[in-house]
Amino acid sequence: MMRCLIVEDDFSSRKLLQIHLSKFGDCFVAVNGYEAVETFREELENKEPYDLICLDIMTPAMNGQKALKEIRQVEAEHGIKELDCVKVIMTTSLDDSKNIMSAFKTGCEAYIVKPVEKDKLLKEIMNLGLIKFELNLN
Repeated sequence: MMRCLIVEDDFSSRKLLQIHLSKFGDCFVAVNGYEAVETFREELENKEPYDLICLDIMTPAMNGQKALKEIRQVEAEHGIKELDCVKVIMTTSLDDSKNIMSAFKTGCEAYIVKPVEKDKLLKEIMNLGLIKFELNLN
């Protein structure tokens, strides 16, 4: 069963992601980047790491780009490397090349521009090896 952290300050976007992902595992929520990093750290230390983080870039207190950087730092502190790292999908309304390149450089595995479409989200998660089934995209 997959464990997913949804980092999203917008209620509607958060609810939509929960609906899409809840059938594949347990979904947890953080409303800003700071809360995401702290929750990620706590769950890792409790030996219940997340498999997936859906991370909005524009969150209060700490934006998603900085949160991703700190999450990767926490993993490094715990000796977690490359393929063992949590999979991160940026889910954001920002579609400019600067944000996209920055997110991938910092270590996200996928980038989805809002509104998040169910088929696209599930296809990305399948590509990351977190779920296995055939999607009917027709």
